[in-house]
Amino acid sequence: MKTKLSVNINKIATIRNARGGNTPNVVEAAINCQRFGAEGITVHPRPDERHITYQDVYDLKKVITTEFNIEGNPVPKFRELVLDVKPHQVTLVPDAEDAITSNAGWDTEKHLEYLKDIIAEFKEAGIRTSIFLDPRPELIESAAATGTDRIELYTEGFAVDYANGDEGAAELYKATAIFAEEAGLKVNAGHDLSLDNIEFFVQEIPNLAEVSIGHALISEALYLGLENTIQTYLRKIENGFLKAQSL
Repeated sequence: MKTKLSVNINKIATIRNARGGNTPNVVEAAINCQRFGAEGITVHPRPDERHITYQDVYDLKKVITTEFNIEGNPVPKFRELVLDVKPHQVTLVPDAEDAITSNAGWDTEKHLEYLKDIIAEFKEAGIRTSIFLDPRPELIESAAATGTDRIELYTEGFAVDYANGDEGAAELYKATAIFAEEAGLKVNAGHDLSLDNIEFFVQEIPNLAEVSIGHALISEALYLGLENTIQTYLRKIENGFLKAQSL
């Protein structure tokens, strides 16, 4: 199964919100991302709505023709939004309200019962679930016990180590992905994946269903153009997939 590319458009909303108004238009950006080959759209509405707003989520629901993934901390307001919009996937992230960006995965042993209740609610509504997870194989058993469909590997550590030339940067992620596959979980990944590291990561990680990429992709698009950037990601993902098949 080839890895799908979901484009996180939060940074489009950040630029818009810096001046107010509706430029750049996040709905138009989502439509164009899909037109240029993206296989999904990701948003992460935060309680303070400093980038993607709750209204954006409703507006985007009308135009997503691929896959809609909503990320966030499952506080009551977020759960209400997700259950109302009913995206294809909800990704649960344990970020603090004042966090600049997501910076850790769930401790699925500590929060097992909490996650079980929330995931059951989403799955009853027919929404696929994923939980943000650090590359820790020992957490896979409890992650599976939550009832989630997928995990999303938090890849900042990989990106830093790979940029520093660490040849084993993906090893812990690979081990976690293998444990996840054995537990019946599919694997997503996201955070600091970029054109520099995506091909290697896809090559190294088995059972990788989806990558969600926002900050790097939108930043790279400033230089390369949005269509060219998305197409380049798709080629690199394909190359990584083919290299993995040949190993």
